[in-house]
Amino acid sequence: MSPYLAAEDLSMFGRDPWWLIAIKAVFCFAFLMVTVLFSIVWERKVVAWMQLRIGPNRHGPWGMLQSLADGIKLMLKEDLVVKRADKVVYVLAPIVAAIPAFMAIAVIPFGPAGNEISIFGQRTTMQLTDLPIAMLYILAVASVGIYGIVLAGWSSGSTYPLLGGLRACAQMISYEIAMGAAFASVFLYSGSMSTSAIVDAQADRWFVILLPVSFLVYIVTMVGEVNRAPLDMPESEGDLVGGFNTEYSSIKFAMFMLAEYINMVTVSAVSVTLFLGGWRAPWPVSTFWEGANHGWWPMLWFVVKVQLLLFFFIWLRGTLPRVRYDQLMKLGWKILIPVAVVWLMLVATVRVLRNENYAFADIALYVGGGVLALLLLSFVVDFFRDRAKPAPEPPAQQPAFDPMAGGFPVPPLPGQELPPVPRRRSRRERELIVSGGPDTQSDGSLGGSTDGKEASDG
Repeated sequence: MSPYLAAEDLSMFGRDPWWLIAIKAVFCFAFLMVTVLFSIVWERKVVAWMQLRIGPNRHGPWGMLQSLADGIKLMLKEDLVVKRADKVVYVLAPIVAAIPAFMAIAVIPFGPAGNEISIFGQRTTMQLTDLPIAMLYILAVASVGIYGIVLAGWSSGSTYPLLGGLRACAQMISYEIAMGAAFASVFLYSGSMSTSAIVDAQADRWFVILLPVSFLVYIVTMVGEVNRAPLDMPESEGDLVGGFNTEYSSIKFAMFMLAEYINMVTVSAVSVTLFLGGWRAPWPVSTFWEGANHGWWPMLWFVVKVQLLLFFFIWLRGTLPRVRYDQLMKLGWKILIPVAVVWLMLVATVRVLRNENYAFADIALYVGGGVLALLLLSFVVDFFRDRAKPAPEPPAQQPAFDPMAGGFPVPPLPGQELPPVPRRRSRRERELIVSGGPDTQSDGSLGGSTDGKEASDG
């Protein structure tokens, strides 16, 4: 085996007693719920701060219980089921959207696998479980959650929710391809799909430094995957009223909101695990404090990194406007996927050369030479293609555009221009015309009447 591949040792998982597994599962559930409650208040506070508003300040100290009050309000509201809905699918859709959102956290490491902690005298790892294909498990679970959104839009029996569900399906397909390519780059560099092994592979240097393009691609795709602004087209209020959840109310609507925020936490945790060192302490702390990555401290570093990424979500929502749907699809298919695939080929080339024990200078020379050769080849192809094109014919003279040709005003088409609008007279000019003043003659050139001057001459 190559010395650059991470060794997978998952023997410490699967040995916990049932009661300890239940405690860790409850902890994962509580961690997600508490983070969601905090994130809702934090989002409303941060967006209010960006917009020079106060934000929530009524429920609890500094408004910190606002999200809890919102949850209670939603549960106590009237639960309506629209008449034309497919009632079984209509009720199951929020459940299908919410349950997979909780499942991905099971393979996320909160601490090092080799640093076991003691819970009621039982030594265990700070991770519920791990798999040799843990990242494929996360991708599969995230893909199942989109079914809830699609089924919610279809089962409502309404046009706008259906369009929102279709948008969510198309968005998921286009953005998960680029996300999978970003994941593949991490798999190639770490030599594993296990989350704990990927974090162990970042002991010397985080993958955000080694794989910056993969990190940027994943950051964009994770915003599109959770349907957050500015890529929240499935629930675009401007053209879809409310999107796939328009016909939902009460606890069913709350479950869709819960699934969205839990997915935000999940994709942030995945980003931390793959690119930001996972539970490892940041660079300045880890250099002068040897115990920063031992005991319960790794959980603190992990939570801080997740909260910073959640702030990134909030910052995007408060800063950028919503994109159009065609811009969303163009970004996914024409930019993210080509960039992710080309970067994946580059990473694969570097890994093969490293496994063959090539020096770093030789690898940089080969890769740089290949990139320059491709750029030169594309320049030559574009140059001769432009020369082969026939000279464009001069555009034919278009007839003047008449907006009233059909009897009622119509807007101009592309390439047509409205005729110039006559200048409106000022109040002083109108008074001179009425009084027959000295400027009346000059006003005649502007289309004014000269009756006053002719009357005075008579």
